[in-house]
Amino acid sequence: MKIGNKGLEMIKHFEGLELNAYQCAAGVWTIGYGHTKDVQQGMVISEETANNMLVEELKEYENYINTLVTCDLNQNQFDALVSWVYNLGPANLQASTLLKVLNAGDYAGVPAQIMRWNKAGGKVLEGLTRRRQAEADLFAN
Repeated sequence: MKIGNKGLEMIKHFEGLELNAYQCAAGVWTIGYGHTKDVQQGMVISEETANNMLVEELKEYENYINTLVTCDLNQNQFDALVSWVYNLGPANLQASTLLKVLNAGDYAGVPAQIMRWNKAGGKVLEGLTRRRQAEADLFAN
């Protein structure tokens, strides 16, 4: 499967667009829509480049879902999971109870598992809570 428009727009909304490289809260150089690979201080890109970078990078994240999830997904479920893994990384997905619940076929249990991932540094963050709610809602519809 490939990400659909709902998932793409969700990622763009929650990542935000930054055309100038900046250091995120974790000190990682970031640009575009949360892109971190090969980003250096002083980098500047266009919106078109940011969009192209996101589309290319999402192929990797689509592959994580296509590889690790063993049950059938509809487009909304797939989009929600790509957004989740784009934000949290494949290692978190691979080790998560979310993946175990999903692969056991417990689709109804997945939104609650998505919602558990709203903390950074042990603290609940409002922005992450909003993102997880949007992902959980998309998955459930």
